[in-house]
Amino acid sequence: MSTYRRHITVCICTYRRPAWLKRLLEALEEQETSNLFNFSVVVADNDIAASGEEVVLSFASRSHLQVKYCREPIRNIALARNQAIKHAHGEFIAFIDDDEFPSRDWLAKLLQTCDQYNSAGVLGPVRPHFAENPPRWILEGRFCERPEHPTGTIMQWSASRTGNVLLRRSILARVDHPFNPAFGTGAEDKDFFMRMNSRGYVFVWCNEAVAYETVPPSRWTRSYMLKRALLRGRNVLKHRTARTRLILKSIVATPCYSLLLPLTLFCGHHIFMKYSIKLCDHVGRLLAVLGINPVRERPM
Repeated sequence: MSTYRRHITVCICTYRRPAWLKRLLEALEEQETSNLFNFSVVVADNDIAASGEEVVLSFASRSHLQVKYCREPIRNIALARNQAIKHAHGEFIAFIDDDEFPSRDWLAKLLQTCDQYNSAGVLGPVRPHFAENPPRWILEGRFCERPEHPTGTIMQWSASRTGNVLLRRSILARVDHPFNPAFGTGAEDKDFFMRMNSRGYVFVWCNEAVAYETVPPSRWTRSYMLKRALLRGRNVLKHRTARTRLILKSIVATPCYSLLLPLTLFCGHHIFMKYSIKLCDHVGRLLAVLGINPVRERPM
């Protein structure tokens, strides 16, 4: 019988990133718990070729952590998240992406904030980690940075995601499929938080619970950013909330951004790319209405 008060299951969904997955697992082993809680790890491999299995089993054989490996052969991030939850047994469930790695007090800060605000869950910042120096326009445009908030800020579903989050397992009671498979290429997290908010659950922010996301050169490319925007525009329409308003907004915004775009070339490449991304968000919505899908998989 454990002498710890709490147990957290850290859930990782992975797809063909064995080197990054190995780094994440090793970082989790360094988590500081101060004997206030313990934790286990579940890795849901979303690759039919089981590219993460060797890494997980090798790590489990030498780690003091309890590590469980499972597979979701259908390429669908929502199904992979649901698979991970099925194998989780903690009072709390934490999600972190396989291209991220946490600070040493990551779990402790999330749990502390969850207790302090008696919330249904806690979200934390994900900051970029560049293995190499990126182009100047990437930094000037802050394309790899995400909004952060003061600790205790109540988070709305539209600003919530699962790259760094702690959830009370109790909120998933009587929920057969926490993540909707219809959002298999992304936005499944926003849909989850929208439904949880509608049930009255409150989620807060902890700015001290930091995770870092690897940003390789392949994500510095213009094509990567534009493809991701097109896909994001398509996925947002899967939410039934304000669908008509979003479509009307894109009908107006698309020609406006198209006319404005050439002028941004005189303001710097980062400004040009910022508005190109905005344009692709709106174009993605309109293409979805027409049944056109130029990007079928989430860019890696």
